[in-house]
Amino acid sequence: MDLNIRGKTAVVTGSTGGIGLAIAIALAKEGASVIVNGRTQARVDEAIHKIKTATGAVATGVAADLGAAAGVDAFLKQVPTAAILVNNLGIFEPKPFEKIPDADWLRFFEVNVMSGVRLSRHYLPRMLAANWGRIIFISSESALQIPAEMIHYGMTKTAQVAVARGLAELTAGTEITVNSVLAGPTASEGVEDFVKQMAAEQKMDVAQIEKWFFKEVRPSSLLKRFERPDEIASVVTFLCSPLASAINGAAIRAEGGVVKAAV
Repeated sequence: MDLNIRGKTAVVTGSTGGIGLAIAIALAKEGASVIVNGRTQARVDEAIHKIKTATGAVATGVAADLGAAAGVDAFLKQVPTAAILVNNLGIFEPKPFEKIPDADWLRFFEVNVMSGVRLSRHYLPRMLAANWGRIIFISSESALQIPAEMIHYGMTKTAQVAVARGLAELTAGTEITVNSVLAGPTASEGVEDFVKQMAAEQKMDVAQIEKWFFKEVRPSSLLKRFERPDEIASVVTFLCSPLASAINGAAIRAEGGVVKAAV
């Protein structure tokens, strides 16, 4: 299927690994001009090489810490316009509520929410002027079912859904859409490292830990396994296309059935 996004400039934040890299690869396969982002030039260069290997496409990249206002400013000087913005950058960390200091709450909000707010504030007016654009926030099932083991993370995921819906209201009657995607537990780099660490601590193999996780921590999952980054990327890539023009202001669930609500 041709998603009709060939040649469109697509910014994917936090795209040197995991879901972000998978989205960048999927968009490149559809012919989009992908701009990769990571904090270091080495990681950006590595991601660009992976995209070319997987697709044959030549991507570009900008190394910048988008979790800080100065990093966003530096990035925007190099990438002043974009037709597609995927706000994927995010951090997570399991921590008991009583041990989460103010600094952590602020850091999570700055990285997970404000990175997307700042970029959208720049790109949305330009999309409106061109009367075409796509903005997507990569949220999580944790936006609806706040995880007790990392409440500060869940808070940011809910905030992303709220911001996306609010921005969508500004696009009424245009060819711009703004949506959020609720991913489920995914085998990204951070999760894989966490699972391996847990397996070592519990003297279990990774498969056993995965089975335990979906029995004890996410028992409502219908998938009963970690999602692959490319499974999320397929959903995101479709939302980036003109074919998804009727989907706007939505929180699209791609979370493996973890959320039990019918809607």
